[in-house]
Formats: sequence, structure tokens, C-alpha cells
Amino acid sequence: MFLIVALVAGVSYAFISSANLKAEPTTAAEGIEVGDQAPDFSLKNVDGKMVALSDYKKGKGAIVVFTCNTCPYAVMYEDRLNALQAKYAAKGWPIVAINPNSPEARPDDSFEKMQVRAKEKNFQFAYLFDDGQKIYPQFGATRTPHVFLIDNTLKVRYIGAIDNNAQDANAVTETYLEDAIAAIDAGKNPEPATTKAIGCSIKTVK
Repeated sequence: MFLIVALVAGVSYAFISSANLKAEPTTAAEGIEVGDQAPDFSLKNVDGKMVALSDYKKGKGAIVVFTCNTCPYAVMYEDRLNALQAKYAAKGWPIVAINPNSPEARPDDSFEKMQVRAKEKNFQFAYLFDDGQKIYPQFGATRTPHVFLIDNTLKVRYIGAIDNNAQDANAVTETYLEDAIAAIDAGKNPEPATTKAIGCSIKTVK
């Protein structure tokens, strides 16, 4: 009986419809919302250099993605993040990935393991470590991956999912993040401006 319940739960967890993504935007008790100013930060990149959100004011903005090494959903999006970086960085929208997980809770999310993963996957974007877990609560991130699209005034323009199909990039029918970027580039506000972030909960030490 336990096995059956577990299998059913697993299937339910894995397949989320695009309607649910739109209907239930992810919100947090604390953090920022669309229209707010994003908090600046200075975090260590996998190359050892410090990276600040304000470093990206010279372009159009930044795609801030809270992600990690260990969440299956985050792993599903690794290649897509590289593709998005290749497509949008030159257009003024680089990706800034942040690992919010505590290495005490998830040893494979340590800074050293981040460096290994970044090399294995040839990440072309900044991959920063939220040491002490001080930044993700300020944003209100709750999942990995969780996207915050920030313009060059540090105004939050979109929050939520990258698209509507984590399991299969070829089956994506709603490209929420790319649509949001296109709207901003056209001088419009993204619609929807929020969607539900689907992924693993951020891991902390209780």
C-alpha cells in the first residue's frame, strides 16, 4: 500500500499543468513582489570573484534564478539556462544563478560542489553561493528553480517559472520568462507577471 501511495504521489508531483502554473503565483510571507526594488547583493561566484546585482545596471537587467546542484527540477533546467544565457546575455539580459541551499542540509550543494557542477555543465553564467542564506529570504524565493526578472533600475518585472514543462523542453507550450523579456523589450509589462515556481523547497538547517 505504501508503495502505491508513493508512486501516485510521485506522478502527481511530476506532472503539473500550465493552468496551475498561471492560477497559483508563488508568493512568500517576506520578500519582494513585481514592481518592488530588488535588494542588491554581493556573492561569491564559482570563479572566486564577488558578483553584485548592481553590476548588471549597464545592460537591460538580469535574470536572477535561485537554483542548486541537487534538486531534480533544477537539474532539468541546467541546459535550458545555458541556452537562455547564450540567447539573451548579448541582448542585455544575462543570467545570475544563486544557490540558496545550506550545505549542512545538502552537502552536495556546497560551494566546492558548485564549482565542480559548473565545470561539468560548462555553465556560461554566474553561479553564486548564498553563504549564510541571507539573500533568498530577501527575495522571497521558495523553490529551486525560482526566477526573478530584474530590469536595470533593479525593479522586479516578473517572478515565477521559466516555462511550463520542467520534464521535457521539447514539450514546452508557455515560455513565461522569454515572453516577459519580449514584453519589456517592447515597452510593455509582462503578462502574466507572476507564475507558480515549480521545484524543490529551499533546504535549511532547522
